Amino acid sequence: MEFMNDADFWIGLMKIIWINIILSGDNAVVIALAARSLPPHQQKKAILFGSGAAVVLRIALTVVAVQLLALSYLQLIGGLLLLWIGVQLLGDEEEENEGEAEQKGLMVAVRTILIADIVMSLDNVIAVAAAAKGSTTLLIIGLAISIPLVIFGSTLMIKLMERYPIIVTLGAALIGWVGGETMISDVALKGVVEDNPALHYVAAAAGAILVVLIGKYMGRKHASNGPSHGA
Repeated sequence: MEFMNDADFWIGLMKIIWINIILSGDNAVVIALAARSLPPHQQKKAILFGSGAAVVLRIALTVVAVQLLALSYLQLIGGLLLLWIGVQLLGDEEEENEGEAEQKGLMVAVRTILIADIVMSLDNVIAVAAAAKGSTTLLIIGLAISIPLVIFGSTLMIKLMERYPIIVTLGAALIGWVGGETMISDVALKGVVEDNPALHYVAAAAGAILVVLIGKYMGRKHASNGPSHGA
């Protein structure tokens, strides 16, 4: 346990905690958005499954993250997936039939969380791995720290969304922002972005605006079509 007296170890650990606080917020927002319309007992399941999946994925992705991010068009596809998820989460004001909808709702929420986690965990893993500087102990501790952060963050976000509905729109916009950032960060666009650094922010803002506009449109469509269930 000599690492306990190593200043570099503690500095690395503080870096990893800080990275997780900043980057786990995205995952918490996705989980909260996906779980918000579920009954309270299912919200807890979705948060636990989603948070557990996020950490398991990060451990698995640590091995291959750098190689994956070197592949052209992978982040473009991942970014498009995030835009789609953001639109779905904002546009879905589902009125579900009680019985089958509960199970279906949980499965849909967990599936959405898993897809978003895969895309959003790549940068997180690379940032944590860089801070760990090859230390497996630091890497494991850093990944373990993210579990309570995501669980606590998701639970808090659901409560805030219930009290302040505008946060749902802001959360979807955040997912769109990350989606735009992910797409413009693709290896295939590296040269273009280096020549035009402002494109990073343009793409991120465009992603956020696109998700909100399409999501709101779909939400209105659901609202106008939804209540027409048989008498």
